[in-house]
Amino acid sequence: MFKESSTTFHIPVDMLEQEYLRRILKAHVYDVAKETPLHQAKLLSARTENKILLKREDLQSVFSFKLRGAYNKMANLTPEERARGVIAASAGNHAQGVALAASKLGCRAVIVMPITAPALKINTVRRLGGEVVLFGESFSDAAAYAEELQVKEGLTPVPPFDDPDVIAGQGTVGMEIIRQAQNANGNIDAIFVPVGGGGLLAGVAVYVKALYPNIKVFGVQTYDSDSMNQSLKNGERTLVPDVGLFSDGTAVKLVGKETYELCKNFVDGIVLVDTDEVCAAIKDVFQDTRSILEPAGALSVAGIKHYIKQNGCKNQTFVGVLSGANMNFDRLRFVAERAELGEHREVLFAVTIPEKKNSFRSLISLLGSRNITEFNYRISDAADAQIFVGIQTEHRSEAAEIKKLFEDQGLPALDITENELAKTHLRYMVGGHSKLATDERVFRFEFPERPGALFKFLNSSGANWNISMFHYRNQGADYGRILAGLQVPEEDYGRFDEFLKNLGYSYVEETNNPAYKLFLG
Repeated sequence: MFKESSTTFHIPVDMLEQEYLRRILKAHVYDVAKETPLHQAKLLSARTENKILLKREDLQSVFSFKLRGAYNKMANLTPEERARGVIAASAGNHAQGVALAASKLGCRAVIVMPITAPALKINTVRRLGGEVVLFGESFSDAAAYAEELQVKEGLTPVPPFDDPDVIAGQGTVGMEIIRQAQNANGNIDAIFVPVGGGGLLAGVAVYVKALYPNIKVFGVQTYDSDSMNQSLKNGERTLVPDVGLFSDGTAVKLVGKETYELCKNFVDGIVLVDTDEVCAAIKDVFQDTRSILEPAGALSVAGIKHYIKQNGCKNQTFVGVLSGANMNFDRLRFVAERAELGEHREVLFAVTIPEKKNSFRSLISLLGSRNITEFNYRISDAADAQIFVGIQTEHRSEAAEIKKLFEDQGLPALDITENELAKTHLRYMVGGHSKLATDERVFRFEFPERPGALFKFLNSSGANWNISMFHYRNQGADYGRILAGLQVPEEDYGRFDEFLKNLGYSYVEETNNPAYKLFLG
């Protein structure tokens, strides 16, 4: 039988559906949460030729939906459980929800946060009365330490997603969407929901499907943090060893047991988007609402646009849940730079020109009145030179036309618009080929950004192999990105690969990347 505050997926699906419907309808959320509006994004709707509605969870008092599940879980605790105090591990939004709920319910709240958590979120948790304990460099580190403290101090855990009461609290978002759409006499074709551990997606999906099984419900994840996508494809919960750090609110390596089973039974699929699409979605929402979302908060809009483009949708109604707006101001620099690429309003090319007089002028004349956004060149002692050029476009399809324009004049051109090395590093570097860079292997590294992080990286990576190239740019984000060349003789490959394995940073080898070979290799 179903037990309170326990996993439920062992009961039949129809009973599971009814049990969650009951839980959502009875959820205690409105002591702290408000019913957020369902706004039409008029500019985005006109541009995509579909009706796009935004569920404004960014307007909650803690600027995130997370307080719904946290409060519902804590309101359903026994007086004895609350009297012991609660504990949670979180990188930000769940922490704020737990702290606010504890303040409302008059109980102690201990929140373990990684030392890499944004200062904005740490300070907010403290302001709400939460006792912040900083530990570890990742959510996993913080969660492990939270378990130790739970046992040591006898605290009551409040999970971020894998709990029936938390899921039911988040499910009230779906309940409001259905009611608000009905009141507006609207029909919904699909709802798009950001996915991390799966609590919000599971809660929305089970409620919507119980009442309107014809409405599609999609989760949205980034390509580099797709634990729910991989789990659903593999038919079992799948651990993703490394997750991207840009959308930190959904950077979860392993989804919950309960959330996985609910999503398996009630979700229509997962839409995957990249960082540039998320940045473009943040800009889209700003243009329609003048609100600035955090990356996870904009995932649903990125997913809607991706789905429309992929399926050629017209005159349909889509709802996107804007899950949060706890954005670090400094991160906006990176978002603004990448939004144009996400909208395909800029294309990047590596163009080969003869190293002789008037080659520059000939190349520029080919582009005519087109707006040039970037132009990088360094003199070469070779017969040819490489130009890095960015060009403003209206549509991504113009890239093929521009490429042909170059090649018809005998100028080889490589489209590097989707090349992550080129977008993140190469466009900011001035250099060329080096005869000294023998045995060079090239890597992109990603690591949590904090004071001393660059020193730690250099201290870890430079001890045994010479660094032949290095590019680091602090973009105000919660993570740092480095492009590094290391000189590794072939006989050291085994030892070097073991070093990479133990380094503890996410990385991609770029030694064979054509953009690297053209400009730096």
